[in-house]
Amino acid sequence: NPSYFTYILKGNGEETWQPRFTYTGFRYLEVRCLPGGQGQGPELTNVEGWHIRNATAGTGSFACSNSLFNRIDTLIDRAIKSNMVSLFTDCPHREKLGWLEQTYLMGSSVHYGYDIALLNRKMIADMMQAQYPDGKMPEIVPEFTAFTPPFDESPEWGSAAIILPWYHYQWYGDKRTLAESYDMMKRYVQYLRGRANNNILSHGLGDWYDLGPNRPGFAQMTKAGVTATATYYYALTIMEQVARLLWKQADQKEYRQQAAAVKTSFNQRFFDPQRLQYDSASQTANAIALFTGLTEPQHRAAVLSALVQDLDSRNYALTAGDIGFRYVLRILEQAGRNDVIFAMNNRDDVPGYGYQLKNGATALTESWQALPVVSNNHFMLGHLMEWFYSGLAGIRAAGDAVAFNKIIIDPGPVGDIDWARAAFQSPYGLIASRWKKQDGLFELEVEIPANTTAAIYLPATSASVITESGKPVAIGSPHTAGHLLINRFENGKAMVRVGSGQYHFSVKN
Repeated sequence: NPSYFTYILKGNGEETWQPRFTYTGFRYLEVRCLPGGQGQGPELTNVEGWHIRNATAGTGSFACSNSLFNRIDTLIDRAIKSNMVSLFTDCPHREKLGWLEQTYLMGSSVHYGYDIALLNRKMIADMMQAQYPDGKMPEIVPEFTAFTPPFDESPEWGSAAIILPWYHYQWYGDKRTLAESYDMMKRYVQYLRGRANNNILSHGLGDWYDLGPNRPGFAQMTKAGVTATATYYYALTIMEQVARLLWKQADQKEYRQQAAAVKTSFNQRFFDPQRLQYDSASQTANAIALFTGLTEPQHRAAVLSALVQDLDSRNYALTAGDIGFRYVLRILEQAGRNDVIFAMNNRDDVPGYGYQLKNGATALTESWQALPVVSNNHFMLGHLMEWFYSGLAGIRAAGDAVAFNKIIIDPGPVGDIDWARAAFQSPYGLIASRWKKQDGLFELEVEIPANTTAAIYLPATSASVITESGKPVAIGSPHTAGHLLINRFENGKAMVRVGSGQYHFSVKN
């Protein structure tokens, strides 16, 4: 939908005009000068396009030897910057609405590149104001317009009221905002409990804009009940952790019991005990069950195998949408299957990032297919940016970390990528990972900030020769300067624990 602006010249020499109190995203600009009263038209001397976004500081950088991945990173970043104003919007040219699912699903990518602590607090305050008396949370906040069902409330969107304050605490260590959010969080989970039927939620938008046989929109590959109930369960597990952190023991017990009941109902409804897969075995169904912890430990390997099998059967073409794609990437990364993530995304022949670029996209689009009839500047599907930092460069927080005080460096040399580097300005300081591989030699440079610890994972076996700054590192043989030890070998990797400092590891296999 084009935006139109009309300006009438005063007629007193050179004049300058720009839109005020508004902005609009655009790719192309047309200026038409109409003749004045004497039949002579004005002369256009200069046109400038100004980029408007939140002034939050940049915190990260990424690059690798794969030019397509570098272009994808830029594609996603342009969409992030275009939609980061006083809130995270869906698009800068059309709705400009704060669809809540993006705050936590894409927030995990955005926080690597930008310091969004203040923006998070603002959006959390917006949610507290937008919550209904019965605890309902609208899909858009602020609720500038009231939509009708199912666009008024979805568990995957409204649960941002629970997930974002928790992620914000994990990213920035802001316990105060978490405590201030607790009443909102309690009221929303109570609202969801009231809407559940035998612990199952089945309303909402589901895995929005997934790839199926029909035009994208409502979920095609995964039942809405799968993503809605899995998100509900995930919210309950977060509530249990928050209640423990805030010393609310009665609440903690209640949420633990409630989560267990939802887990039982979910697996009874959606898990196939013969085929060991969830629902239709869609990428989203299996991934979200694994990520949220709904899968019983004895079935996790089989469900992961079902996920990989679906991808393999499609020649690694993706189907997951707005809700499910991040969970697909998270689970594959956690399982050490960066090779599958590489195969999914290092291509332009099927709908995905490369396909968008091939079809002329200059910012991430709303649909995997880069359809011209929908938004061509959306950031809701940009989850691969998180993998660039956490999976490829290997920078991520440990499971029990707060504000990155416990760090994991686990680089993922995969495919034909010869080198990758990323840096992230965490609350404790700069974290950097730079690796390269050539002729059987793997080198990793790492920077760890003060007052933190890190576990470094190196692609190595017990037969590898491992050094740090030219000095040997081995089990039971302390590094004479830094006293570095290999803690263990596991799954083709050596793990070394370090404190703050700069390190240069080499692995000769």
